[in-house]
Amino acid sequence: MATMNHRIINTNGLNMHIAEQGQGPLVILCHGFPELWYSWRHQLPALAEAGYHVVAPDQRGYGQTDRPDAIEAYNLLQLTGDMVGLVTALGEEHAVIIGHDWGAPVAWSCALLRPDLFHAIGLLSVPYRPRSDIRPTETMTLIAGEQQFYQQYFQEPGKAEAEFEADVRTSMLKFLYALSGDPPPEKRWRFVFGKTEKCLDSATMPETLPAWLTEQDLEVFTKEFERTGFRGGLNWYRNIDRSWELTPFLSGAKLRQPSLFVAGEEDVVITMARQAFDNDNIEDAMPKLRKKVLLPRAGHWIQQERPTEVNELLIEFLAGLAT
Repeated sequence: MATMNHRIINTNGLNMHIAEQGQGPLVILCHGFPELWYSWRHQLPALAEAGYHVVAPDQRGYGQTDRPDAIEAYNLLQLTGDMVGLVTALGEEHAVIIGHDWGAPVAWSCALLRPDLFHAIGLLSVPYRPRSDIRPTETMTLIAGEQQFYQQYFQEPGKAEAEFEADVRTSMLKFLYALSGDPPPEKRWRFVFGKTEKCLDSATMPETLPAWLTEQDLEVFTKEFERTGFRGGLNWYRNIDRSWELTPFLSGAKLRQPSLFVAGEEDVVITMARQAFDNDNIEDAMPKLRKKVLLPRAGHWIQQERPTEVNELLIEFLAGLAT
């Protein structure tokens, strides 16, 4: 088994930390919020063993990668440019890109904007839906009604940072537990909450760690976010409208590459976007979708909660690209 390697590469004007393993066709794994390359710790060795060069970066604003000061530096075109530059820095001509949570929009933007580089795509947790004609924050207001949608709460610079950074370990544990498939329904994270509540009021603490999360895992996330804070990741949310404004040309765009979609049946994102999954919306938007899967009793952190099943699905999908 090839050992895991860590290094810093330059891409799109950033110093980006990557974890990589294996040799063969390039597969890029894009994490979400609030995560790190470490979220793919189970996939790196499995895909390397299957014959791929697997690369998991700390994305812009996270971990050991640069964290630009300007909020507008985190719009989706810059995030896409980071992945394009990563392929070039690795000396490759094309790659499969797989994204989870916020990594999913990065992955599908790469596939839409540079189909010459990204010839196949995997999405975890967040299904692709073509750009809407409605401004994203307006949609949030419609969803929330008299309450507030969590992404609205993130819009004010400094507000969520102060809350999450007051006790990073507690914040991470609440996020990881309450969005997983482990808690009973009444203890799961609420994506809409009262205007007098804080974000973490909508999440609960576990009595014991979930079976899929060790103290060492929690320590890795805690130490990094204690060092970096959450501002970089939160700035992604603060560019939702800006990214929408920059991409009117993507209205109605379809993902034409071979693709895969996997999520947990108990994922709150699926609760929000169930119609996109259950109807033929996802197949219409992704006409070369090879498979869509909901794993029972799994939540949002799908590749960490159910690594064996996710690895099998990814390897099956990657192997099928050669046929």
